[in-house]
Amino acid sequence: MKIAQISPLIESVPPRLYGGTERVVAYLTDELVRKGHDVTLFASGDSQTSAKLVPGSRQALRLDPDVREHIPHHLMMMEQVKRLAPGFDILHFHTDLVHFPVFSGTGTPTLTTLHGRQDLFELRDFYTSFPDMPLVSISEAQRNPIATFAGTVLHGLPADLLPPTLRPCGDYLAFVGRISPEKGVDRAIEIARAAGMPLKIAAKVDRADETYFREQIAPLLTTPGVKYIGEINEREKARFLGEAAALLFPIDWPEPFGLVMIEAMACATPVVAFDRGSVREVIDHGVTGWIVGGTEEAIRAVKPVIQLDRKTVRRRFEQRFTARHMADDYVRLYQQVIARRSSANVITMSRALAIRQGAEQRQLQPSA
Repeated sequence: MKIAQISPLIESVPPRLYGGTERVVAYLTDELVRKGHDVTLFASGDSQTSAKLVPGSRQALRLDPDVREHIPHHLMMMEQVKRLAPGFDILHFHTDLVHFPVFSGTGTPTLTTLHGRQDLFELRDFYTSFPDMPLVSISEAQRNPIATFAGTVLHGLPADLLPPTLRPCGDYLAFVGRISPEKGVDRAIEIARAAGMPLKIAAKVDRADETYFREQIAPLLTTPGVKYIGEINEREKARFLGEAAALLFPIDWPEPFGLVMIEAMACATPVVAFDRGSVREVIDHGVTGWIVGGTEEAIRAVKPVIQLDRKTVRRRFEQRFTARHMADDYVRLYQQVIARRSSANVITMSRALAIRQGAEQRQLQPSA
């Protein structure tokens, strides 16, 4: 199968540091290549992939000091994709909304994975305006506000990406992700302090959250036992998560998936997670982590969660969240979308032929 993977240009594929969507695109693309598919990746020029790479920018836009506006770069990439589209069996987009007006009505088989939250009022009307653009959710929780999805595919990681640490040598709790109000690093600090355990924070600060970080979070980083590391790469993440007693995931928003949860599970590290968004679809309560309703429950959950069997945590990751599982699910969806689009094209051609034949017959009939 000839497949185009179209990634956002904000980060490289995979990202050098933080970046969930581009990381998933990297894992999916390489797994599809391993399965023998002919894959082309449209992404930033500094991406690393086993597929054919068509660069949409010279480097990740977030790391380019000359880039102030992302939209022109993404639209130029869409023009590249459109020009090359006839050479693919399917176009798989991971670029939110920007490609919809370009490819709707073209007859080209497409699939769009939505990686962000979908509980925004405007989105329902938007998707209704493009009924021929099949959507994929990354959890059942994500799709609740919108019913028109072709399927749900949970994220996956390469099985050998993050080796398990079955006997953690660290006595700390970990927080990994982005520092913003909805991610709850302030709650993680409160939980760790009340539980009497050190907390290590590996997280990035977006420009939009710099004021929040400076005014609300930076003063908390002087709390005894709290260590702020900043952004970390994949190799550092394996050690950081693997040596942790548990990961804290105290979110306060409808999390579409939460990639760091399965990264921790791959390292055999259990998770304490707030019951929001997709958490119940990812964490098996009492097996791979503890699902809690709030901060007080999380504090009480720390002791039992660090006593969970880490071999079982890793085993459950292998059973549910590998890149192989993810790629298999997507290939099935590709085949369904292509088959439906082919049927639709046949019907459209038949109708056009019938209309033309009817017009020709009317022309041949003698006038009254």
